[in-house]
Amino acid sequence: MVIKVNAIGQTCPIPVIMTKNALKEITEGVVEVTIDNKISKENIEKFSKEMGFSFKTREENGVFFIEINKTNSEILPKTSISNGEDNTVIVIASDKMGDGEAALGETLIKGFIYTLTEMETLPKAILFYNKGVFLTASNETTIKDLKLLEERGVEILSCGACLNFYHLENNIAVGSITNMYNIIDKQMKASKVIRP
Repeated sequence: MVIKVNAIGQTCPIPVIMTKNALKEITEGVVEVTIDNKISKENIEKFSKEMGFSFKTREENGVFFIEINKTNSEILPKTSISNGEDNTVIVIASDKMGDGEAALGETLIKGFIYTLTEMETLPKAILFYNKGVFLTASNETTIKDLKLLEERGVEILSCGACLNFYHLENNIAVGSITNMYNIIDKQMKASKVIRP
């Protein structure tokens, strides 16, 4: 069986997620990925190595063709979605990721939240405070992805004082409103706290 994945024009992390999903569809066969940027090519090759799949890459006029072979002995791990059994909590304090250019930071935080929806192990909760509350109240892209995470058992909590400060208390579109006591309590009880 051969599955073709056209990831032309797609940026990180979409090509890897497309490849991973195609590999899950087959027990044995080939996934042919077409990609037009070097970083995504390297990410797909790294993913293939980590999964133990053999692959061949060729380039034609700036387009990369990656042929990934999957045999019966190379089976992706079964999806074991955890709704936070290890009590991981993610804390998001901004509507951007990192301190560089604002546009890049906005793209990165959207990519981070989208990628969470594709993970097999999920956090128990995501806490939003300060400008992070914009992601639960006014950013349609992240709201859609956060709703998917909430449906899968992830608790989505936004700081009430922050929503009030930014006049967003009536705009919250996903999750529920919380307070500083609960924000601290969740972090203190967490087995791991991640701050993107």
